[in-house]
Parts: sequence; structure tokens; C-alpha cells
Amino acid sequence: MASRLRHPLFAVAATLAVTLPWVGTFVSYGGYGTVHPGDNIAPALAVLVGGLGILGASFLLAWAAETAEKDVPRAFAIAVLAVLAVAPEYAVDALYAWQAGAGSDQAANLAVANMTGANRILIGLGWSGIALFSIYRAMRASDPAVEDRSGTLANVVTLDRDISLEITFLLAATAFAFFVPFNGGIGPFDTLVLVGMYLLYLLVIVRGDVDEAEEHVGVPAYFQQLSRARRAAAVLVGFAFSGAIIFTAVHPFAEGLEQLGIQYGVPEFFMIQWLAPLASESPELIVVAYLVNKARTTAGFNALISSKLNQWTLLIGTLAVVYSVSAGAVGTLPFDSKQAAEIWITAAQSLFAIAVLSNFEISAREALSILGLFATQVLVEFYVIQRYAETTATELSMLVLYAYTVVYLVLGVALFVHRRDSVAGLLGRTVSTTRAAMNGDDTVRPGHSD
Repeated sequence: MASRLRHPLFAVAATLAVTLPWVGTFVSYGGYGTVHPGDNIAPALAVLVGGLGILGASFLLAWAAETAEKDVPRAFAIAVLAVLAVAPEYAVDALYAWQAGAGSDQAANLAVANMTGANRILIGLGWSGIALFSIYRAMRASDPAVEDRSGTLANVVTLDRDISLEITFLLAATAFAFFVPFNGGIGPFDTLVLVGMYLLYLLVIVRGDVDEAEEHVGVPAYFQQLSRARRAAAVLVGFAFSGAIIFTAVHPFAEGLEQLGIQYGVPEFFMIQWLAPLASESPELIVVAYLVNKARTTAGFNALISSKLNQWTLLIGTLAVVYSVSAGAVGTLPFDSKQAAEIWITAAQSLFAIAVLSNFEISAREALSILGLFATQVLVEFYVIQRYAETTATELSMLVLYAYTVVYLVLGVALFVHRRDSVAGLLGRTVSTTRAAMNGDDTVRPGHSD
């Protein structure tokens, strides 16, 4: 009996069972778009069953991605994982962009607020939290990606240098994002540039060679030893099922959290910018924590950076597309000056975080800096909107955003200057990787260390 409980298929069955309460709720209430917390289901119940569904689906998604690494470049498998894990964020933002196209100015601002909130959470909580978790875990179990260094909070998570491709593309998207607010909205040109960047990135990693198989254990190891056809079927089913669960469960889960928060006096706009994106980012954070717990810290950071890249390119670019389709004509998704400030601080945070990773490591001290800047900005802004009337709160909030933008920019530029040799190496490696992929040369391959 004990041996059966340790069988990988038992783990799969148990994980599937965790998703069943959400499947039952989804079917009983009539399908997608019909489960509305507060209307036909209690918010607390939506949070419970939706949260369990997301948890189970996140593990299934991680197993599918790890299994796929046997047949496709690891960077591509992680990119697919990242897109599926953050698909709910796309759905929420697309909903607001659609409403904006139908004539709602408020919805346009909400689309931008939700997008910037999600991006800042991914770095402010995701990158910093996973780095700190990796360092903490290494105190109890060996992790080749974590190095002990002398000094206060000096231990570092080291990253595979082949992640240079993702970091460089993210840097290019970040540089472009600073100019988006000057056009008064997100328009066709922004879509062309940002989506084009991501498609070029995908082209490079798809043309890369399949990585030498990394030894896996548990569920991925079991599926990897199957025949190629059965293995491919398991991967596709895993991606499809987990993606469907995450896509359908996150919106009711987020709505349930929003309503519970509003009941306790949290402003609705604040909930939409911060709590809803936190809910939609939860599958990604669960998957990465799972990878780190298996001492696959490099793969975990690859997933986080890939998620940031697709959100900072595809997510922004597709907002204008959805807006235009809804409006019935090619147009620009408008936003007010407050949301322009939100985009600038998001770009500045991204620049600072990229500067931190430019030498392919992040220390506990740096992770705490990222976390501290993010947390204090959110808390100060929350205090302002709670303490002052709307007009005054908006003005003070924008001052806070500008102040933190300057701080992020100063720190980021200083780090880039200090690490200019590392930055030059980063860019040079990206050029070599891109050229090799385009020419079909395997001397430099994405996903491999020198």
C-alpha cells in the first residue's frame, strides 16, 4: 500500500482531486462568466474552491513543463509555462480594455492600473520573495544556485548566464515603455514594437537546440520515460487542463478577494490594482516556489523573468488590439496622468531589477531592497488614499509615484554604471546567442552554460 502511495500517478491523482471542487462549481453554475461571487456564490466559497483549483493546476502545469524539457528547448518550455500561468492576468486586462473600447474611460484606467500592478508585483514580491526563499531553503538543503558569502545578508542566488537573452529583451522592452505615456495611450505602434519583440524572442529560443536532459524525479521523471507520443500527449493534456483551470478559476477567485477586501474598507480601485493582480499572479508564484523547493532555482528564475517579459510586451501590446476590436476601429487605449505615472514607476522598477541581475546574481540584500521599495510605496499610497479626499489623494499619490520613480532610476543607473563590464558581457552574449540561433549554429545554445 505504501509503495502505491509513493507512485507518481498517485500524486497526479491527488492533485487532480484538489481541482475537482472548482470543476464541480464551474459546471454547476453554468460555465465561464457565470460564477459571480456575491451574486450566486459566497465570496469566501469562491476564494476557497478557486484557490484550491489554482493550487492543483499550478502543480500540474509545472509537471507538464518539466516533462516537456526532454523534447523542446528548456527556454521554450518555460516560456509556455509562463504564458499559461499568467493567462488570467491577460483575461482580466482584456475585459477592462474591451469595456474601454465600448466607451468607458474608467475601464481604460483600470486596464492600465491592473497591468502595472501585476508587473510590479511580479518583481516586487516575485523576484525578491523567490530569491529570499531560495537563500533560506539553502540553509537547510543543498542548492547549487545559492552561494554563501561573507558579510551581512551577502548570500547570493546565482543565475545561469544563458538567461542573458531574456534579460536583454526585457531591458529593451523596459526602455521602450518609458516612452509609451508620451503618446497619451497604448496604440498600434506600441503593439507593433512590443509584440514584435516577443515574437523575435520566441523565434530565437524555438530555433535553439534541445537541452541536454536534466535529471528529474517524481512525476516528470515518470512521464519522461514514456514513449515520445505518450509523453507528448501527457504534456499537452497537462498544459490544456491546468491552463483551463487557472483561466476559469482566477477571475472568481480575484473577485471573491476583492469583495472580502471591500467589506473590510479597502478602496475598490486599490483592490483592482493590487489584490486582483496578486490573485492572477499566484499560479506563477506557486510554480516557481515548487521549482525552487526542488533545488531548480535557475529554472524558477527563468520562469519569473520569462513571465515579466511576456507581460511587459504581449500584455501591453494586446491591450490596444482588444480596445480597437471593441471600438470597431483601430485606436489608442487612453489613460490619465495618474496611469502615466504608474507606467513610469513600473518601468523604473523594472530597470532597477534588471540592473540587479546584470551580473547574473541577486543577493539577500538586493532582494530585500527590491521588496522594501515595493512594499513601502504600496503602503504609503494606501495610507494616502485612506487618509485624504479623492482629489488630494490623487495629487499626493502621484507625488509618491514620481519620488519612487526617481529613486528606482538613480539606483538602476548607478548599478548599470558600476557593472558596465557585466552589462557589456550580457549584451555580447545575447548577440552571439541570437546569431547562432538564426544561423542554425549550435556553438552557443540557449539554455546551456559555457
